[in-house]
Amino acid sequence: MSVEVVYFARYRELLGRDGERLEGDFENVEAVRQTLLGKGPEYAVLAEQNLMCARNQDLCRLAEPLADGDEVAFFPPVTGG
Repeated sequence: MSVEVVYFARYRELLGRDGERLEGDFENVEAVRQTLLGKGPEYAVLAEQNLMCARNQDLCRLAEPLADGDEVAFFPPVTGG
């Protein structure tokens, strides 16, 4: 299975990239996140408890199931003033 991972806002800045493609057996968004956390210490930002995520541009939970070709996005919570 292949998924396209996209990073937004502070996550994009901290990781120094807009996104990346991952190959593997990903049951859900959490499996993608765990794979990324295992890639190195720079990915620790994705361990934040208030992390937000989306599957194919729809907000979702980490338990959201995935299919081949899905896009997974990670971004910090949006706050307004």
